[in-house]
Amino acid sequence: MDIFEKEALDERNWYKQLFCAAEKFHAFLDNDKIYEEFVTTLEEVFPEYTYYLLLPHDHKTTGNLPIIDVEFKRKNTNVMEAYLFGHIKFGLSADKKQSIMYMPIKGKQGVYGVLQLNAPILMDFSIQQIEFTTSLAMSAGSALENAKLYQKSRQAISNLKLINETSQRLNSNLQFTETMNYISEQIRHAIHVQEVGFFLFSSEQELKLLPGSSAFFSTSQAVYYTDYIKNKIIQEKDSLFIGDSNLPNFNEQLHFRSIMAVPICQNTRVQGFSVVLQEEPYSFSFESFNLLKALVHHSSLALANTKLREELETMIITDHLTKLHSRNYLDEGIQRSMKEDDEGTFMLIDIDNFKEINDTYGHQVGDEVLIQVAELIKSNIRTSDIGARWGGEELAIYLPRVSLETGSIIAERIVEKIAECSSPKITVSCGVSYWTKEHFDTFKFLFKRADEALYLAKGTGKNKMVTQNHNIIAS
Repeated sequence: MDIFEKEALDERNWYKQLFCAAEKFHAFLDNDKIYEEFVTTLEEVFPEYTYYLLLPHDHKTTGNLPIIDVEFKRKNTNVMEAYLFGHIKFGLSADKKQSIMYMPIKGKQGVYGVLQLNAPILMDFSIQQIEFTTSLAMSAGSALENAKLYQKSRQAISNLKLINETSQRLNSNLQFTETMNYISEQIRHAIHVQEVGFFLFSSEQELKLLPGSSAFFSTSQAVYYTDYIKNKIIQEKDSLFIGDSNLPNFNEQLHFRSIMAVPICQNTRVQGFSVVLQEEPYSFSFESFNLLKALVHHSSLALANTKLREELETMIITDHLTKLHSRNYLDEGIQRSMKEDDEGTFMLIDIDNFKEINDTYGHQVGDEVLIQVAELIKSNIRTSDIGARWGGEELAIYLPRVSLETGSIIAERIVEKIAECSSPKITVSCGVSYWTKEHFDTFKFLFKRADEALYLAKGTGKNKMVTQNHNIIAS
């Protein structure tokens, strides 16, 4: 067999391999399998050559393919021309001992990567080698395009399902904290982020961290990111996508390189933003960016509605002047406690000589005195306790699961604190009552005992605490 016959036979074998590879390419809907078949075919046809796949950063592989991030070859003009313009390029190795072919792997929609084919020696690639490699790369590019379109369509369907599910859940009367935690979970699940944060702007453009945010955003390191993002979003009123951060004044400890941020808007006004972070550069794709924007957009209205609903609920159960709870809220809390707990202590507090304060200083000062007393009450009870405005200058406190002895100590402390800290100087009188499951009791008689104790405190010098008289019992 002469050299021409051998070349003809080799060429026939190459095209058989090409046909088999093309069939396999188009049977796959997985990028890695297409690349694996691509490299396997090259190794069978040109076993003495070495190969590298120069692929974009967003290609995630699970195999052992010879992949190099195309970004690492940015300074190689041959690689960049092949990748950006789809041109076949030729070059030499750094030691000038090998010839290299840079073959674009492209479909109809664009270039998906570059094959770097290293010859074992300095040589000119034959026309047959170039034609074969071109055909193989184009076939692989076409299959990759189909696989990507299939994957994108599946991802689009998955994203729509996620957005629909999120919208339905957010419209199911969740509390504000539950809403934020749910949105956070959905973002983490869909986009695979390391840190997620939610912020609202105050009237002074300060940032308020919302529930559902990662603990990282409570640290001093987070300020560098959030300040930069806040300024960008206020200026540009648009979402932010940073593949590899190069933010001013950053130090080595601030290691999150991939950043996405989306404004939280209501009626076209920017109210805050959501931000996600990842350590590795170029961790987020534009598909994940669009998904984040969709999730935040659909969540913004639900977030605003939830916040408004909770504000209205708070208004209903809160006294507008003192910001203590309302009388109805207190009544319901005591009745619930009398069903569920074993004991509880109730206090009625009356500001001594309140009419004289109004007459001397005016009603505005009278209001300020009420607010001062309310603040001192709030600072001396637990979050599980209930401080309420009973009516006029009378205030009330209920301490669930607290004995009369402990309740009396707390009442004494509050009376003393008010006398010490108020301005103008005022005093209060306090009546304390108590209930226990050992004796049948009702809220009506619990109040009556406290009211009698308060009357006794007022009638015996004021500025004191008096505990209940046990001769008042339920009948």
